[in-house]
Parts: sequence; structure tokens; C-alpha cells
Amino acid sequence: MTSRKPTEELEHEHRIIQQVVGGMAVLVEKLESGKEIDAAVLTDLFEFMRTFGDKCHHGKEEIYLFKLLEKKGVPVSGCPLAVLLHEHEKGRNLLADLKLTSETYIRTPGAGREALIGTLRRLIELYPSHIWKEDYLLFPMADKILSDTEQEELSARFEQHESEIGIDVHHGFEQLAGRILEIICEESSTCLAA
Repeated sequence: MTSRKPTEELEHEHRIIQQVVGGMAVLVEKLESGKEIDAAVLTDLFEFMRTFGDKCHHGKEEIYLFKLLEKKGVPVSGCPLAVLLHEHEKGRNLLADLKLTSETYIRTPGAGREALIGTLRRLIELYPSHIWKEDYLLFPMADKILSDTEQEELSARFEQHESEIGIDVHHGFEQLAGRILEIICEESSTCLAA
């Protein structure tokens, strides 16, 4: 872990997630044009979003940041925490859909194509606005509310969370995000350099 503030660490993770979500748009374009998607790409995409995006990233937010903010008086039943928690749950449901629609597509590409496109589109729709709410509303608020000592304690908890998942696992998923994009963007004119 670096000497970044906890919110800066979460923002860094957002950039990685945004890149992968951007890659989903390229997958949709390929699927709509009739191109086939390799099963390994779909499996890696699901694993990245489940482990890095949800277990690691959302875990840090829900288990540590949100609970600390609640202790500091931010209501968990109000804005912004209730909205963000709802969106995390919506994301989990979409990941379950991604797993199912990917498996169907892998077994029977023709039959699973439209369902997979729909799931990818819903993920693409969810993440940008969700990340915006955290980057521009929640994190600045957290930085104002939390003392330097609380920020340091939160950083230590984030490190512990990553250790429990596995520091190498976390780093490996950052690298996997790059590999996913490379594979998705092969032969695509719509990909930008990440």
C-alpha cells in the first residue's frame, strides 16, 4: 500500500474498474457485430469484477469506510450511503447475471448473445454514475469528516483487508485488468490506450 489517503486508494481502484467497464462497451460492440468472444475473456472479466471490484474494493468501502462514516454521524439510511449500498447490491445482482449469461453464451453463443449484451449494458450503465457519486460526493465528504488519525487507521484496515484477500491477489487483479483490455481491444478501432 502506498502513502495515499484511503479515499485516494479507492479512487485509484475506480480508475482500474472504469477501464474494465470501458472494455465491456467494446465487448458489446463486438457481440452486436456478430463477432465471437473467447470464453476466457468472459471468465476473467467476471472474476475481476467479483474479486477486485466487489470483494476487495466494495469490501473496503462497506466494511470500513461506510461504517466509520456512520460512527461519525453520516446516516446509513440516508444519502449518500443508502444509495451507494443499494448500487453495490445492484452490482452484485448484475455480476450474478454476468456469470449466468456468460455461461449460457459459452455453451450456446447464438442463444446467449442477447442476454449477455443486456447484462453488459446494465453494468456499463451502473458503474460510471456510481463511481462519480463516490469520487465527487462521498470521498470529499469523508476527507472533511475524518481526522488524520482516523485516515491512518482506515489505511491500516485497508491494508489488512488486502492482506486477507492476498496482496499478490490484489496486484494480480490489477494486472489482469490490463490483460483483459489487451485481449478485448485486439483488432478494435474503438479502444483507446489505457
